[in-house]
Formats: sequence, C-alpha cells, structure tokens
Amino acid sequence: MQNVRDPENQPTSGDKFLLSEYEKRALTQIHAWKNPQQTWFDTAMVYVNKPLALAGQAVDKIPGFTDTCSKAANGVVGLVNDASQWSVRPGAILKDLSDVSKTEITQIEQIPSLDLQTIDKTIGWLDTKYEGIALVEGAAAGGVSTINPLVALAAIPADLVALLGMNLRAIGEYGTYCGFDMSSQEERLFSLNILALASSTTDGGKQAALSHLVKIAQDVAKRKTWDQLEKSVFVQAVASIAKALGINLTKAKLANVIPIAGAAISGGFNAYYTDKVCKAAFYLYRERFLAMKHGAEAIEITVEPARSDVWSSDESDS
Repeated sequence: MQNVRDPENQPTSGDKFLLSEYEKRALTQIHAWKNPQQTWFDTAMVYVNKPLALAGQAVDKIPGFTDTCSKAANGVVGLVNDASQWSVRPGAILKDLSDVSKTEITQIEQIPSLDLQTIDKTIGWLDTKYEGIALVEGAAAGGVSTINPLVALAAIPADLVALLGMNLRAIGEYGTYCGFDMSSQEERLFSLNILALASSTTDGGKQAALSHLVKIAQDVAKRKTWDQLEKSVFVQAVASIAKALGINLTKAKLANVIPIAGAAISGGFNAYYTDKVCKAAFYLYRERFLAMKHGAEAIEITVEPARSDVWSSDESDS
C-alpha cells in the first residue's frame, strides 16, 4: 500500500469542480433526503399513527409514567457522560478503509483524502447489522408484556438505554468512517441531536433537531473551536435532549404494554427507530465529510441554524 497524502495539503477551496462525479451525485441524494417528497406510504402512516398519538396524549395519567421518563432520561445522560460505553474503536475502521482503498490509512485525519465512494464501499450494510440487533433486543424486551403490563412499563428505561446505547454506537461508526473524532464534545452533541431527530414525530421537533445539527456541522466545517464550550452548557444541552428523548420514546414504547402483541411491536419499533437513526447518520455524516473535504458550503441550509448550542426541552414533541 502507498501512503496517503497529508489531508492538509488537499484542496479545500469548496469549488464544485473539485467534487468527483460520485460525490456530486451523493450531494444530490443527500439534499433529496433532507427534502423528501410525500409518498402514499407517508400518508398512510399518518392514519396508522393517529391512534398511538391520541394514546400518547393521555399517558401522563398512567401511574409510574413520569418516573419511567425520568429514569430513561437519566440513563441517556449516563450514556453520553461516559462516551466510552458507545464510542467505537477507530483502529478496525482505519484497517477497513485501508483494505478497501488499497492505501495505508493510519490516522483519522487522513480519511478526508479519500473519495466518498471509498467511504460508502467500506460502510457497506452497517444499517442492516444494527437493525437486526435492534429487532432481537426489542422483541426480548417487549416479551415481558405477555406477563404483566406494569412489568413492561418498569422495563422501559432499561430497554431505552440499551436501544439508545446501540444507536449511539451506530452513529459513532458512521462518524468515524467519515473522519470524525466521536469522543469530542461537538460529536457527542451531534449524535444526540440525530437521536432527537429520529424520535421527533412533529415538524416542529424535526425542525428543532435539524437546526442544531446544521449549527454544529457548520461550526465544525468552519474549523470553529469548541474548546471554550462551558461544561455547564454541555451538561444542560445533554440533559435537555435526554429529557425529550425520555418522554418521546417512552410514549412510543407504551405499545409494549399490549399483551401478546408487545414483543412484535417492540421489536418492530426498535428496528424502525434504528433505521431512522442509521439513515440520518449516513446522510448527515457523508455531507459533513464532503464539507470537511471541499468546504463548509457543501452543507445545504434547509433550516436556519440554531442560535444556541443548547437544545431546549421546549423543542421536544412532548
């Protein structure tokens, strides 16, 4: 294998002609994903989800619901504060990239020297792997509803922590394959906002999550430093997103309390949620890869960037 050139010597002017044809097509696909056309399936899902949405409005009256949300949120905060629980080992990813590119990649900083097509080949069927794991884990957790619905409610926090921990790891893999240090504050916040985006059921919630994703992506692409981000601000942001996730996903998970059907619904929900997370990570990190390689303007502004690094709980779907 040959040594890859120093990425600092690579062209980063942002000129469109520097994009390969594959990368140009990829940007078009990324922008199409961020601006989806309404399909008959989307319309059908509105009617399918309506009964669940109505049920979700009444869950505050369920004994133990508030406590369950609090436990789930605390579990998410614990996951994020100990990033080692979900961050990936970059060594194996660097080896994968080296094998596919036939180029010696020994540092994450070398990844932007590669063409996006190489990144995509290396990522492969990552989403399928995590969706399969989610289906099995969710079915196992949902199975307790056949015993006692209240037991199922009590089991939700542990199930959500396992689900979100797995999805944070999936996001970590996508981010690392695209050349980002997943142990940094900005990437931990970016990961959490991907989870928030996937859990949003309203346009307002999605808009809020996307606005923060855009801000973080732009700041990183423009080489803005996050070293001065106060610890208290970071903690506040994590707590706000975790609270929203705890409420939104606990409501969705209440389908587990339906006897007999619980396992099927839970497994299906976990796989469905993981699919949304993986798709978001796939498109957003590839866009950021191109911005890091060719210039910050590669990031399409579909929504206004957030004015603050703090994600307010008022922006949740609760």
